[in-house]
This record gives sequence, C-alpha cells and structure tokens, in this order.
Amino acid sequence: MIELRMFRVDPRNPFFRRSNPQGRWLGLGLATVLVAGPVGSASAAAVSLAECAAIGGDQARLACYDRLSGHQPVAAARADSVASEAMEAPVAASAAPPQGQYGGQYGTQNGGQAGGPTVAASEPSLLDRAWGFDPDSERYKIALYQPNYLLFANYTDNINAAPFQKVFTALSGEEEDLDSVEARFQISFKFRMWASEDHRWGIWAAYTQTSMWQVYNDDISSPFRDTNYMPELMLSFRPGLSFAGFDWNLLNVGYAHQSNGRSDPISRSWDRLIASIGIERGNFALVLRPWVRIDDEDSDDDNPDITDYMGYGDITAYYKWRGHSFSLMGRGNPDTGKGTAELTWMTPKLVGPVRLYVRGTSGYGDTMIDYNWRQNTVGIGVALNDAL
Repeated sequence: MIELRMFRVDPRNPFFRRSNPQGRWLGLGLATVLVAGPVGSASAAAVSLAECAAIGGDQARLACYDRLSGHQPVAAARADSVASEAMEAPVAASAAPPQGQYGGQYGTQNGGQAGGPTVAASEPSLLDRAWGFDPDSERYKIALYQPNYLLFANYTDNINAAPFQKVFTALSGEEEDLDSVEARFQISFKFRMWASEDHRWGIWAAYTQTSMWQVYNDDISSPFRDTNYMPELMLSFRPGLSFAGFDWNLLNVGYAHQSNGRSDPISRSWDRLIASIGIERGNFALVLRPWVRIDDEDSDDDNPDITDYMGYGDITAYYKWRGHSFSLMGRGNPDTGKGTAELTWMTPKLVGPVRLYVRGTSGYGDTMIDYNWRQNTVGIGVALNDAL
C-alpha cells in the first residue's frame, strides 16, 4: 500500500522559484504519479468486484471472489488432501502385517467357512502359536513343548511295586514297600530346525523327560521309581482348511522313541511313527494322534504286549477359559478294552509364569513301568506352560 504524505512547498526553495520552471513541472509530475497509483489500483479492484458480482452462477461467483481474496477454494483443498492420502497409502500398505493365504493374517478363525468371507485374527490361534505358524514368529526357535510341571504330591491308590521286588531282594534280601505318595515332574521342550518362508512347513526336534520320585520314602533312600525319556523328530504342516465350523491347522508326522533307560528286568521301551491331526475353533482345540509301533513287538523284550494297554493312538481336547487351561485325554485298545484317561487343570499365572496345576488319571500306562498296571492317580503342584 502506498502512503501519501502532505508536504508544504517552500517558495524560498530555489527548486520552486519562477526562475526554475523545470522544477515546478517535475514536482507536479511526481505528485501526479503518487496519486494516480492507488487510485488506479482501487479502480481496477472495483472493476474486478463488479465483474464477480455480474456472474450469475453461485459457485462461479464464489470462485471469483476467492480468487480476488487469495483464499483457496474448499474443493481444491479437498483435492490436495486426497492427493496427500494417495501418496501415503503405499507407505501404510507396506507397513501392514503380512496376510495369510487362507484369509486374515493367520487364516480363518473362530469357525470361518472355507471360501467365505474371513476376518483377520488379532493374534495367532492356539495351534498357530504352539507350532510357530505365525509368519512373524522366529524361523529357528526353542520353545516349551508338553507341560513342564512339578507335582509336589502325586497319590496313587495302587502303587506298582512288583517290578522292583527282584531288585530289592537282590540288594537287601527282603522286599521293600513303596510310598503311595511321591513327587512327579516333567521337562519338555522342542526346537525348530527349519521352516519355509511362510512358516507353513517346519522340521522340529523335541525331548520330554518324566520322572516319578519317591522323595518322601526315607526307608529306601528316596529313589526315583521310574524316569521316561522320549526324543522325537517331526515334520509339521499347516493345512489351513475349514470345515464344519472348525479350522484344520495342524498335520504332523514324526518318529518317537520312548524308554525308561533301565536294564532287565525293569527295562521298558518302544518306537513309534506318530501323526498329529489338530483342529480348532476359538478357545477349543482337538488333537488326534494315531501311531504305529515300528520296533519288533514279537521279539523277546520286556513289553511285547504294550499296545494291548496303550493302544494305537490317543485324542486330546484342549479348552481355555479366562486364563484357565483344561485338557482331557483318552487312549486305549478297543479290542482288549484297556486304556486310560487323563484330566488336567491349570490356573492363570500366579507368580511370573508359574501356575497351579492339578492332574488326574485312571487306567493303564501312567508310566512305562506301569504300562500294564491299572491305577487311579491325582497330583497337585505347579506348572510353567500347557501344551497349547
């Protein structure tokens, strides 16, 4: 904006004297320029406003006024915003978690139907988490496998002392009694040695050790009544199929050796090929494990008839509710009518990862030494994890 200032012409100034007509004309020209500038701008603005007022369309007239005022139209601002969002969209898409091949991040969950619309899961399912099918999980990892627990007191209503009497007689010359209450603990872990890029395939090695300890039996120096060792090698696969409201997310095939590491006459062992078929729905999972004995069951070993009592497979149901974990396992041989059932309950975490753990069984094969011995047991203690 040009500011006009009033000034007084001093006739005594030589520049304005009559003897200097060039000065008078120069002064008049300067005044004319100073006055004409803002008057011309105002006139141009008046003409432009008049032109905008003469426009008939509301939107066109508003756009004309916006141009004169320097204000950006709303539509243009919106277009800039859309363009900005379009530029940011590829970045957001690249930062999003990978999507599974069967709908959602980890496939269909909560009973999604095959071929139907699916919803991305907020976290891996029970089987996905247990077997590392989550694409974000570590490719090579060591994880807990079967429940790791310590039962301070494990009671049996029919302790099996028969296999040890020959040993007791040879050592002390007389039979010894075993306590009906003992401690029991289990250590179990697995290691994934290889996994495909999408983690749907994997090769696992596992080891489980279960010990029965006569810790309260001071009369015979608190021996370990039995310890079972079971190394395994497994190929795991995630089918990712859905049917009847369930998701089939586990198919394992592997080899297992189980023995108690003893010599005759209390040696027990067998070798098996085991498959694991797991389906799930929400907080419920069902795992079927058929097996085939591959060692020579007709040989003169210590347990040639183990399949009469342990059968040819087991099935386990898992359920989680408000941090509690429940499992129910059944196995047996329909031809002989012999088998066993196991029920477990694990509370939410109490201190760190530690939980209260209760386990009960009824039937044959609670341990390798008891494969052909029927008993009912119940134990209480603490655990670090459940199977799923």
